Amino acid sequence: MPGFEVFGDEERKQVNDVLESGILMRYGFDGMRNGHWKAREFETAFAERMQSNHCQLVSSGTSALTVALASAGIGAGDEVIMPTFTFVASFESIMMLGAVPVLVDIDDTLTMDPKAVEAAITPRTRCIMPVHMCGSMADLGALKEICSKYNLLLLEDACQALGGTYEGKPLGSYGDMGCFSFDFVKTITCGEGGAVISNFDHYITNADQYQDHGHDHVGNDRGAETHPHLGYNFRISELNAAVGLAQLSKLDDILAIQKKHYDIMREALDGVTGVTFRRVPETGEENYSFLNFFMPDEATAQIAHSALTEAGIDGCFYWYTNNWHYINGWEHLRDLKSLGTLPSEITEQIQDLNDTDFSQSDHWMSRTISCLVKIGWTEEEVRARAEKMKEALSGR
Repeated sequence: MPGFEVFGDEERKQVNDVLESGILMRYGFDGMRNGHWKAREFETAFAERMQSNHCQLVSSGTSALTVALASAGIGAGDEVIMPTFTFVASFESIMMLGAVPVLVDIDDTLTMDPKAVEAAITPRTRCIMPVHMCGSMADLGALKEICSKYNLLLLEDACQALGGTYEGKPLGSYGDMGCFSFDFVKTITCGEGGAVISNFDHYITNADQYQDHGHDHVGNDRGAETHPHLGYNFRISELNAAVGLAQLSKLDDILAIQKKHYDIMREALDGVTGVTFRRVPETGEENYSFLNFFMPDEATAQIAHSALTEAGIDGCFYWYTNNWHYINGWEHLRDLKSLGTLPSEITEQIQDLNDTDFSQSDHWMSRTISCLVKIGWTEEEVRARAEKMKEALSGR
């Protein structure tokens, strides 16, 4: 990770196909594009790779979440349960629809705790949205049981975990829908882009229409298409899709390299006093894009993170004080700072995030360090890095 480390002739060829035709938009201009339909090709190939019936490409991972929620009919006042550790896009995508994010604690998987999820369900709950952070998954089996019990949508945010699996199924394909990001620092990248996958026809039909102003995409005359419902513009461009199509062909190699590098780093830290590792749910396999480990307490974690930084080891994150990925840094959400008036459903229903007890999340996040696994390193560089990490953590 990330895919931009392996840019090469494959991406250039796919992009040149688009540039030579001059048609950068994914819809229309059939006679001018020389048979090039990069978004369609990418959707077909990605759905097959993810063992899903359907894929809808969109402009970003954030828009993928919004489009997925909208395609399931989630709107004003509906509650969507999400974790305290994620990217800000999770609550942004929910709130854009007038729906209400309900934040719950994480556990030692660094993803949402199923017990906290069930305790947060109300008559307004419509969706449970686990976020597979830093390459590994939530306890999907437990969450699926909860969704079945309460008739809720299970929407997987797999934006950071492309290539991971649960019960042998690709992450994103286990729930009702799965969402992915192809931004510049993801496992594969389009520069900007995202995807929704599902085995349910009606969700993808709705997603296809919603992401393109409600167009029904029936026939070959775009001007004659009808609009079954309102939508927005979350389309991907042919240029972005072309890059993604080339990147997808490299995914298996990327994952293999990540695992090799991860294993070297993990082995080096095994046995270091105080270091323990995040729990991966039974039957799950992470995508190995991050090595995630715990220190005994907050103070030790801060010292350890400083030691790694001082040793020149970049790409190690202490999320507990990060502005983008943990609730402690989300003052704009906690205080509902908005450029315009928020829907009353949000202001009246949202929990008081300044007063909610997230001590369980704090317990895990304050002790967590995550180290990026790059694919551009040589094996020699990985081994040297791993030894440096071991020395830094042993001598903290």
